[in-house]
Amino acid sequence: MGQHILIFPILLPMLTALGLVLMGQSPNALQRRISISSTALLVLLSVVLLVTANSDVISVYNLGDWQAPFGIVLVLDRLSALMVALTAALALGCILFASAGDDARGSNFHGIFQLQLMGLNGAFLTGDLFNLFVFFEILLLASYALLMHGGGKARIGAGLHYVVLNLVGSALFLIALGVLYGATGTLNMADMGRRIAQMEEANAALVTAGALLLTVVFSLKAAILPLYFWLPSTYASAPAPVAALFAIMTKVGVYALLRVQTLVFSESPASVYIDNWLWWGGLATLLLAGIGVLAARDLRTLVAYLVLVSVGTLMSGAGMGHISGTGALLYYLVHTTLIAGALFLLAELIGLQRGKAGTRLVRARKLHQPALLGGMFLIGAVAMAGLPPLAGALGKLLLMQAADSAQRLLLWPLLLLAGLAAMIALSRAGSVFFWASYKGAPSGPRITPLQLSGVTWLLISAPLLVLLAGPVSQYMQATAEQLASPQQTIQTVLPEANVSELALRAERIP
Repeated sequence: MGQHILIFPILLPMLTALGLVLMGQSPNALQRRISISSTALLVLLSVVLLVTANSDVISVYNLGDWQAPFGIVLVLDRLSALMVALTAALALGCILFASAGDDARGSNFHGIFQLQLMGLNGAFLTGDLFNLFVFFEILLLASYALLMHGGGKARIGAGLHYVVLNLVGSALFLIALGVLYGATGTLNMADMGRRIAQMEEANAALVTAGALLLTVVFSLKAAILPLYFWLPSTYASAPAPVAALFAIMTKVGVYALLRVQTLVFSESPASVYIDNWLWWGGLATLLLAGIGVLAARDLRTLVAYLVLVSVGTLMSGAGMGHISGTGALLYYLVHTTLIAGALFLLAELIGLQRGKAGTRLVRARKLHQPALLGGMFLIGAVAMAGLPPLAGALGKLLLMQAADSAQRLLLWPLLLLAGLAAMIALSRAGSVFFWASYKGAPSGPRITPLQLSGVTWLLISAPLLVLLAGPVSQYMQATAEQLASPQQTIQTVLPEANVSELALRAERIP
């Protein structure tokens, strides 16, 4: 069982989805228990994978016992283990919240939700670019259905833009794969990185073209300026548990960019262009998203722009081009993903109790349990704005310390201004929701235990990441160092028995 554990994060949600779909379209108590139990089991499984990866051993699973680069491989290192654990933790909060009634607004919610987890985990664990494309398509197909869950004009309009843009991205992904395969003769990421490092300058231009095209595709997934305009309306119109799960979707693009930046193109002339694109694109995203935060007049849209602020922050860290920047962005990535998910769920609770006003920043009737909702909102707002003493402040501090003297001139003011914009916007929203209410008894639905447990599960990450800041930051730093040493991954994925064959294949490449 030990050698097969690497495929369990893909098999578990896949088999759960199959069983749930066969059980019928409408959710019932049994389906909800199965979905919650499967997701909780995925959390436990991800903890085992984290412990395994923390030993600095890179694990490889060859499907069908076909050795790389000829067969399909799954690779577990520190980064992939971190992303699988983050996905599982976020998904558990979302599925708990959805099981309170949001899942009944459409058909097959739980089955599609599990398929989404299968696609996410596969994307984080796969060791070759073509299967990254395959898992991208699985998670995107599931996300199309989840986005439309419950119907509605706003969701259909936003969903159409989302589908069209991702279809364009998928087409560009295939073109980039074709270019890179023609230049290197392989799609295995470790093999491709090895070949590019040994490639003659005559093919460098073709590799650079493929690398930049791939960077554009992943930038669309990550929502970097100027490729982020689809995100605010899409996330704001999605059902709350879906929008919360979508907080990890932009991180799939961030993960893919980090993976190809460090493993595939680290020895390529394209690495300089990629670093510059991420640095300047991240700063521009940070600036424009900060303005969007101030302009937002709806809490859902506000949280969507806060997701974009986090994307800009992460991409700026990736564009620094050194180990300390990568370690800092990974710490911030975990924090911002979980807190953004919590805020989407919290926005739904607030909107349900305000009647027709919903989550718009206008006066409305009083809320049930305003002290509870206000306390949770305060924790989420402080964490997302990056204020002490919660993890957001520590994540930003690590990024600011990681920047060199030249980078600080731009990163520091933009990061601080974006934090100020978030603080102003969230303070304004809190004032409207909890202080500017009409007189009279509240009449909205009360918070259910499942809804409360889903939000609490995600919000508790803010103090936990501070209390465990030492071991967590050490893990992130070790992850960044592992990414900066791709030779270890290459040697693990490509056994010595294949070295002579790889050399023969490399000689045939013009």
